[in-house]
Amino acid sequence: MIPPSGIRRFFDLAAEMEGVISLGVGEPDFVTPWHIRESCVYSLNRGRTSYTSNHGLLELREEIVQYMGSQGVHYDPRKEVLVTVGVSEALDIALRTLISPGDEVIIPTPCYVSYIPCTTLAGGVPVTVATSMEDNFRLTADKLEAAITPKSKVLLLCFPNNPTGAIMDKETLLQIAQLVEKHDLLVIADEIYERLTYHGQHTCFASLPGMRDRTIILNGFSKAYAMTGWRLGYAVGHEDFIAAMTKIHQYTMLCAPVTAQYAALEALRNGKTAVDNMVDQYNRRRRLVVHGFKEIGLPCFEPGGAFYAFPYIGDTGLTAAEFAENLLMEEKVAVVPGDVFGPGGEGCVRCSYASSVEDLTEAIKRIGRFIKRHGINATKQVYI
Repeated sequence: MIPPSGIRRFFDLAAEMEGVISLGVGEPDFVTPWHIRESCVYSLNRGRTSYTSNHGLLELREEIVQYMGSQGVHYDPRKEVLVTVGVSEALDIALRTLISPGDEVIIPTPCYVSYIPCTTLAGGVPVTVATSMEDNFRLTADKLEAAITPKSKVLLLCFPNNPTGAIMDKETLLQIAQLVEKHDLLVIADEIYERLTYHGQHTCFASLPGMRDRTIILNGFSKAYAMTGWRLGYAVGHEDFIAAMTKIHQYTMLCAPVTAQYAALEALRNGKTAVDNMVDQYNRRRRLVVHGFKEIGLPCFEPGGAFYAFPYIGDTGLTAAEFAENLLMEEKVAVVPGDVFGPGGEGCVRCSYASSVEDLTEAIKRIGRFIKRHGINATKQVYI
């Protein structure tokens, strides 16, 4: 009953065509910084090729705890940190740990494509809450409270958001935290994009009053450090959560790859300069893409984080799927239809700006040509 990933469908189509500019897959176009790669090679030369603790290298967990401390929340590296095979594994085992069959998981949408299927696979019932462009794709307290029932168990958050690039302000998060406590919910906060924040300061959900022991924070190295292929993430939370998650982890994964763990250790210790440089370049591309969409007549709210733009194509007379398919076939630009990210995504397409300025400029040109050729009724209205 679970459909294949809508992202991968367009990725596979684009891979079979020549001359395609892909704005589809959410992957940095940067290579992992050299000093991180070098630390991996050094670990191999030293013969560090064995299993690690199920929890991961202790020195890596200590660095993770130190990093979390900089965000205002403190953990025990021996009991409250689990190193995982990407954030995808962390999400899967967090859901399997927290919910029993029939429990409801509240998921703001548009959302990353795996949230709803992973909830279903864990026996849970996904309850989607559609956010809107008018609210800058933020989850509001009113919408959250309207979705809560006696069966509600977990709130699954992802801000900065994939696919919209939306961020949450601290005041709104505090309102949501009050509802979490009032209704005795648990929270899974996927903060994989927290380093890629362009407006203000990211607020770690677990740092809010009363939220530390109700929240499992998921994070990793794929996005900020350009380490997607290394497949390394982590979860931090109350020791009871982490102990239960580790049971599943030790029987299914045993441990994360040791060479990737040594690379991650170097990333946390010495990667800030490289991350800052990449964020500066993403920010430049973000402004270029948002301005470009406005110029060709596609409304696009300004993303405050991650590396995605989510322009509105609803006035074109095409569905998101039709727009994406025709654009790919006619102009060889790959984007992802917004409806694959759940309710609230229809009428939009996701465009990753983790590409070169040259490719982004050409892609905007091609999209503008596509709109003009078909006489599509695009609009100059702009959402900010």
